[in-house]
Amino acid sequence: MELHLETVALFALKLAYEREGESPILRDDPIMSDYEREVFGLLVRRGDLEGIQFRVMHCVGLALEAIGGVDTPLGRELHRLAADFSDARTMEQLEAPVITLKDYLKEIQ
Repeated sequence: MELHLETVALFALKLAYEREGESPILRDDPIMSDYEREVFGLLVRRGDLEGIQFRVMHCVGLALEAIGGVDTPLGRELHRLAADFSDARTMEQLEAPVITLKDYLKEIQ
């Protein structure tokens, strides 16, 4: 799951901060320091559902703002998927929404 969480953060931050003609944001970029696989791994091992959701939703919020908010078709769908992720109440319930969120963010890159 840690890889999926890191990938969601990466794709969201790419939408928020990456600009055409500039160097791409990569996993080892300083902007990813709070969203690395090891950070998510620690949170997963601790069972810190709220910590995971907070970090992911911060990134998704930045991406949502970058694509024009919930008033755009892309934004409405991202908001819906983010709500599904936020609604998870157990670590097991995070699995499907995080994969769906990752796939969607990848598609809209």
